[in-house]
Amino acid sequence: MTGKESKVIVGIDLGGTSIKIGIVNMTYEIIAQTSISTNAVRPYEEVIEDMGKTAVKLLAENGYDLGQCLGVGVGSPGTVDSENGMVLYSNNICWDHVPLADELSKYLPVPIYLNNDANCAALGEVVKGAAKGCQNAAFLTLGTGVGGGIIINGKIFEGGYPGGVELGHITNGSEGRKCTCGRYDCLETYASATALINDAKSMAAQHPESELWELCGHSLDNMNAKVPFDAAQAGDACGKILIENYLRHLADGIIDIANIFRPDVIVLGGGVCAQGANLTDPLNSYLEENCFGGSVSYIPRVVTAQNGNDAGIIGAASLVQV
Repeated sequence: MTGKESKVIVGIDLGGTSIKIGIVNMTYEIIAQTSISTNAVRPYEEVIEDMGKTAVKLLAENGYDLGQCLGVGVGSPGTVDSENGMVLYSNNICWDHVPLADELSKYLPVPIYLNNDANCAALGEVVKGAAKGCQNAAFLTLGTGVGGGIIINGKIFEGGYPGGVELGHITNGSEGRKCTCGRYDCLETYASATALINDAKSMAAQHPESELWELCGHSLDNMNAKVPFDAAQAGDACGKILIENYLRHLADGIIDIANIFRPDVIVLGGGVCAQGANLTDPLNSYLEENCFGGSVSYIPRVVTAQNGNDAGIIGAASLVQV
C-alpha cells in the first residue's frame, strides 16, 4: 500500500459539458479530483474510455492501485436503470440505452454503481452534508430545471421502475406555463432559476423604473436569479413581488413533498441556494403555517445543501456499498 488511505472509492459526476472524477475516502472526503471535457458528440464508447482511463490515471498519480478501490459510483443526468447500470435516455448528452457500467468495467474492473445525478446529490447530503444523520430526506435542486431525489431509510427511493422521482414535475400554479416535459404548470416552470430569470426579465421590461434594470446593467441579457433577490432586499417593489411569488410557488411544492414523504429534512441545492436564510427562512415559516397537521405533526426543516461543487463526486461515491 502506497496511498494514505487503505481503501478508497472513485466518484464520477457525468455532465453535459464536463466529467468530474474524484478519489473519495471512507468518510466521503475528496482526496483528489480532476475533470475532463465530455465532448458528448462523440460515440459513447469514446466518452466512457476517457472517463475510465482518467480515473485509473488519477488513482495511480495519488498512489492507489485498483486493489485499493472498493468501487466506482457514477451520477448521470437523465433516466437511469441503476440495476443494470444503463443510461436509458439523457437529452443532456444525447445518450439512448448506453450500457455505461459494462463499458466502464473494461477500464475499471471493480464494482460499478450508477444512478441519476439528482439522486446521487440527495444521497450525498445524507452521508456527508446538510442531512447527515437523517434516514429520510428530500432533495430539491433549483437550477435550469427542478430536479430532486428522495432518500427513505437511508436508500434512494426509485419506485418499482427505473427513473426515480421527478419532483420538478408536480403540478404547481395555474398560469398555463408550458413545461419542457410537455405538460403545463409543473413546479419547474415556477420554481427553477430559469423561471425566476424569465419572470424578472418580463417584469423589468414592463417596469424600466425598477431597480431590476440598474442591477442587470440595463441589459436583460445580464439578468440572473440573484438580481430579483437583490432588488427585493433593496426595497424595490418589483423585486419584492417577484420574490414573494417565487417563494410562494416553491413553498407550495415543498409542502406537497413534505405532506407525501414526511422526511426528516428537505435540502435545497442549486445556485439559488446562495441566498441562504433569505431563501430558507420564509420557506420554513410557510411550512409551519401550511403543512398538514400543523404543530401537532412533524414539520421538516428546509435547509441548503452543503456539498457545493463537490456534490456530484460525493454523491456518486456514496452509491458504492462499503
